[in-house]
Amino acid sequence: MPAKQVLPGRRPSAGKSAAGPLKGLRAVKVQGRRRPVPGARRPAGGGPLTRLRRTQRQLRRAWDRPLTAYYLIFGSSLLITVLGLVMVYSASMIKALQLGLGDAYFFKKQFVAALIGTGLLLVASRVPVKLHRALSYPVLAGTLFLMVLVQVPGIGVSINGNQNWISLGGPFMLQPSEFGKLALILWGADLLARKGDRGLLTQWKHLLVPLVPVAFLLLGLIMLGGDMGTAMILGAVLFGLLWLAGAPTRLFAAVLAFAGVIVALLIRTSPHRMDRLACLGATDPGKNDLCWQAVHGIYALASGGWFGSGLGASVEKWGQLPEAHTDFIFAITGEELGLAGTLSVLALFAALGYAGIRVAGRTEDSFVRYAAGGVTTWITAQAVINIGAVLGLLPIAGVPLPLFSYGGSALLPTMFAVGLLIAFAREEPAARAALAMRQPKSGWKRTGQRWKSMRRRVKRRPSGER
Repeated sequence: MPAKQVLPGRRPSAGKSAAGPLKGLRAVKVQGRRRPVPGARRPAGGGPLTRLRRTQRQLRRAWDRPLTAYYLIFGSSLLITVLGLVMVYSASMIKALQLGLGDAYFFKKQFVAALIGTGLLLVASRVPVKLHRALSYPVLAGTLFLMVLVQVPGIGVSINGNQNWISLGGPFMLQPSEFGKLALILWGADLLARKGDRGLLTQWKHLLVPLVPVAFLLLGLIMLGGDMGTAMILGAVLFGLLWLAGAPTRLFAAVLAFAGVIVALLIRTSPHRMDRLACLGATDPGKNDLCWQAVHGIYALASGGWFGSGLGASVEKWGQLPEAHTDFIFAITGEELGLAGTLSVLALFAALGYAGIRVAGRTEDSFVRYAAGGVTTWITAQAVINIGAVLGLLPIAGVPLPLFSYGGSALLPTMFAVGLLIAFAREEPAARAALAMRQPKSGWKRTGQRWKSMRRRVKRRPSGER
């Protein structure tokens, strides 16, 4: 049969030609649009720039998902804690053996504290926001009571010249000033939220009173014990709350200047603090080895190289670097894990800080905004002070690296604060909706199957038949 002829000026019908079906046709035109033919190959994507833009769009969509902050807070805090446990064991084993204890002595204590802290984190992440606000005043009152007990002779214990501890019996000690940060955040956030709902934060008296006097009471009790590092972090939390509350620049600058004068006087009147300030950026131990700790921290970081000497292979922890498992654990991390390890720790803290800022910025609840901002300020400021001291960029303040250094008194309130952030991240409307979608409805599975006790699984059918 002869092939159908095509008249001049006319096109062959879609999908056919004069010789039959078009084998190489990739798409057909349907209702003004080109739609791909099933089974046909798609044309190769654009160049590297197009693929890069596509990847950026996918990453941006993933980054903007409702549960991103939730996963960042949970994942980064978990990784920091686990890596901290590993480094505590590695950095403390020599110290424990020198004291005649088992090599895992400090690790076991830190592991027990991490287990208790995990319980506190889970409880804090599940407690409603209203209950957190109701607990703010009891937590503040209990913390003030314990901080007063620290100064009572026979109850308070002095360690390294700072009397900020209470003995709980045996090897267990409690540092109430660590819980002062959490108490100030919860109480201050509730106070500012209630005043903000009444429109009183536009008046400077209501903005400062009683927040600033109570904060200075906590600072005074801490400074009675000589712990200036913790006082600096508490001051950072106070300024963070004032900033979030929208304090005017002049008022903020006045409070900051007043605090700066007090800090300068405290440093000037203490020879020990002056010696620490003189070791800023030191590369030699100096006279009477005043800068021994700062210099050997730099030695540990410098000898680590790109990927470190290997886990457990540190040289500085053999008595050269004081407080290797507490304040200077970041230096041991750099020596054993190298630049890659230290940058990983910094990236985890950056992710945790970003997630906290995101929670504070996206919430509609003023209490959540102040509390999330205060917790983020606390963890970020303490990490910066600790790492800055190890790097020789800041004076040694004697504060641990949050979630990472050895110390149960510091770990417990910090993990509770992380639980607060997780709870706040779950309370976002979009995150709450996303979590609700992932939970199966009672009685039915979303897969179209249902279960009944002591019976086999059956399929759902539109007619209700089996």
